[in-house]
Amino acid sequence: MHRLTSAALVLCFVPCLAAQEWTRFRGPNGSGVAVAPGLPVKWTEDDYSWTAELPGTGNSSPVVWGDRLFVTAADEDSGTRFLLCLAADSGKTLWTRQFEFSSYKKHKNNSFASSTPCVDSDHVYVLWQSKAGSSLSAISHDGEPVWEYDLGNYTHGQGGATSPIVVGDRVILSNDQKSPSFLLAVDRLTGKEQWKVPRLGKRACYSTPCVFRSTGRGDELIFTHCYEGIVGIDPATGKQHWHIDVFGRSSQRALGSPVVTDNVVVATSGAAAGERQLVAVRPSGSKGSASAVEAWRSVKMTPHVPTPVIHDGRLYIVSDQGIASCVDAESGELLWKGRLNGSYFGSPVCVNGVIYCIDLDGTVAVFQTGDSFKLLARVPLGEGSKATPAVSGGRMFLRTHSRVFALSGR
Repeated sequence: MHRLTSAALVLCFVPCLAAQEWTRFRGPNGSGVAVAPGLPVKWTEDDYSWTAELPGTGNSSPVVWGDRLFVTAADEDSGTRFLLCLAADSGKTLWTRQFEFSSYKKHKNNSFASSTPCVDSDHVYVLWQSKAGSSLSAISHDGEPVWEYDLGNYTHGQGGATSPIVVGDRVILSNDQKSPSFLLAVDRLTGKEQWKVPRLGKRACYSTPCVFRSTGRGDELIFTHCYEGIVGIDPATGKQHWHIDVFGRSSQRALGSPVVTDNVVVATSGAAAGERQLVAVRPSGSKGSASAVEAWRSVKMTPHVPTPVIHDGRLYIVSDQGIASCVDAESGELLWKGRLNGSYFGSPVCVNGVIYCIDLDGTVAVFQTGDSFKLLARVPLGEGSKATPAVSGGRMFLRTHSRVFALSGR
């Protein structure tokens, strides 16, 4: 009887894992962790389920809800940005929405389609930023406009790259730029502003928030900024529960996004040619008297752009220069490090205990989690990439500058 019950539970659980939605940058709560039974660690072009050409280029990552994949691209020559909906099982374009824009100054490594959309059961939410005007828009799963929130001009010369998320009935956005900077929550169904919190950092940062589930305070939104440090915010009201200033005031930016365990929040900030910091903090206390203390920090092989991934209590880090390292997430103890080769802007994801990360040349480095470093494969995609893989429905979706690849489990 026990065996039959266990088998039934497994049969019920596996389809749930296969149907996992990838609703935002780096998937569930920005963790970058997924299950896709049978996903290969080595493959060739013949193993792709499909490949789709995009009408432009970009650095954004795909998101998936059910049988639909959403991705953005931009064509600078025509002054057109695109939100595309593809069939997740075939790559067929189901619909495309176009948004006109005027070219503007940006960093050479940025793109005009760098923000990753987010999606829920009703809408896909897309952020477009530019000096001429920025907007957060909701589009139905059938491609129809629902609402648009005017964010004003985006004033920083490196261009925008942060991504929105959905938490409950709110779309959440960190709009950190030169001025004005603010944190924002709008109603996901109407676009009506729920709260808006001014920021004083006056420096563009591109990290995407996540949720920390605390004891005694409920869910907290975690935002990071190079000058603002790390804050825990009530998602319903925008009220700050706690704040810790951990990055200092050197010339830097928070580009990677925060990740969490049950006890620790891990965040990064740094400069391309300067000091880079990875800091772990422990929040505690009740709503009225919450605080956070620094648990540990690292300045060695710390990434500037890629976001780390946590799996089974260990933090796996991929540096921009292609050094992979593994540390204990609670203590910061270095367990191992190894060389992946290549340079990285895309962030790693962990699927079935294996880590996948795309380098700037478009080669997927695959390495094993565990007690020692083991590089399993390096698979070329044939085109450069600054994007992060998405995993849903038993498939991994890999985005290069102008294409999307679907790799299915065997």
